[in-house]
Amino acid sequence: MEIKVLGTGCPKCKMLEKNARDAVADLGIEADIAKVADINDIMEYNVMMTPALVINGKVKAAGRLPNVKEIKMMIQDEQEA
Repeated sequence: MEIKVLGTGCPKCKMLEKNARDAVADLGIEADIAKVADINDIMEYNVMMTPALVINGKVKAAGRLPNVKEIKMMIQDEQEA
């Protein structure tokens, strides 16, 4: 599973990365978590507001900070897809 946190480094972006790491740890799964800070790379996902969360190439949240429980549900939905 590939998870990307899109954001330029603001406190919410850092918190989203922490929440994503916590969700992966809680689920006990293998995931590659990457931080994407380059604005041009972020724009490739058509995201206008950060932070944003991308799971397996799909934007799951943008412009808000999902909590660990929400991220776990997003990951599980993506595993079932």
